[in-house]
Amino acid sequence: MSTETLIAIIAAVVVVLLLCTLVTWRVTRRRHLREQFGPEYERVVEEEGSRSAAERELRERQQRHDALEIKPLSATDREKYAQGWSRAQEEFVDHPDDAVHEADRLVTALMSERGYPTKGFEQQVSDLSVEHGRTLENYRTAHEVSDRSSRHQATTEELRGAMVRYRTLFDELLHNGHRPQEQ
Repeated sequence: MSTETLIAIIAAVVVVLLLCTLVTWRVTRRRHLREQFGPEYERVVEEEGSRSAAERELRERQQRHDALEIKPLSATDREKYAQGWSRAQEEFVDHPDDAVHEADRLVTALMSERGYPTKGFEQQVSDLSVEHGRTLENYRTAHEVSDRSSRHQATTEELRGAMVRYRTLFDELLHNGHRPQEQ
């Protein structure tokens, strides 16, 4: 076998190995984003129109989130917010619209307390998606019902559903990003 043939074979093997490494790296990165963002991954893919654009957006969200100073709640603060939530639930019986607005306010206040920026709903959703992608659709739906209730366009059943949906994100934020233990 000539030297040129040997060099050509080695070069071809190196190129194939590099391509395999690149494909493996992209697949692993995509899998990680899917696992981290949950249903939010597919929503962003649909919104952006391509996987590469969506993955770029999600990585930008990660970078923004990494720059935030997200902090855990103290036991005292956790108790204060839990009591606020209990009052909002009690208020639902007589004033469901007000209770849903209070739930929205509590979620926003809790986000702020934990260190999330709270200016603008879309930015809130973007920042939350990094750690709370699995419950984010609940937050979107609840917020939409809250907006409609401001215009007196939400049914009591929709308001009840909004309270339940707000509760999923509220619990995660309240328990420092973890689902609360069932008792």
